[in-house]
Amino acid sequence: MQALIFAAGKGERMRPLTDHTPKPLLQVNGRALIDYHLEKLAEAGFTRVLINLAYLADTIEQHCGTGSRYGLHIDYSHEGPEPFETGGAIHHALPWFQDKAFAAISADVFTDLPFAQLTQALTAFTQSDALAHLWLVNNPAHHPAGDFHLQHTLLDRSHQPRLTYSGISLLKPQLVERFPDRRERFPLRDALFWAMQHQRLTGQHWPGMWSDVGTPERLARCQTLHTGANH
Repeated sequence: MQALIFAAGKGERMRPLTDHTPKPLLQVNGRALIDYHLEKLAEAGFTRVLINLAYLADTIEQHCGTGSRYGLHIDYSHEGPEPFETGGAIHHALPWFQDKAFAAISADVFTDLPFAQLTQALTAFTQSDALAHLWLVNNPAHHPAGDFHLQHTLLDRSHQPRLTYSGISLLKPQLVERFPDRRERFPLRDALFWAMQHQRLTGQHWPGMWSDVGTPERLARCQTLHTGANH
């Protein structure tokens, strides 16, 4: 099983913390954010991980190395000084996925979601017509309107209530390959909306702990959260 971790962003809203440290290496309870994800992926049975890099790329690569200390094989997708955004990152790395479904995780989220859920959902997702399967969480205070309405497993934006996309998903390379507006740099959100319009976007709800580590204040709050994020 394979996974992509989005780790190329500049973390502008986190400055000055990210002036010399990329956001995936910011620490919660003494451990880098990206370490939580890598350890949980290994525990859930994933073996291959691709990390996309742009801002302070060498720092992340030096920290994660080959992946052996996590029980993983890690490859890197270098995007140069300006990141390709999430959709562009997948497009840039399409050959790596070998036309197989993969987990996609934003490095800057902190959650107790067990990644065994990704493993458990992978077979059914692979056999389905869906192009993406998202984990949704309760709306945080900074995003009260949410992103998607969940009806059974199908997602849309035309009904209420909405839940927030967690930044954790299962994706098929065809999501980007078939997206008619793909380009060098574009957000994955555009392709997800396209899949939704064709009723090929599914998801499920995780009611547990989750935080988008988007500001220094949210990072500080994460230090106080009790988490099973390493289990």
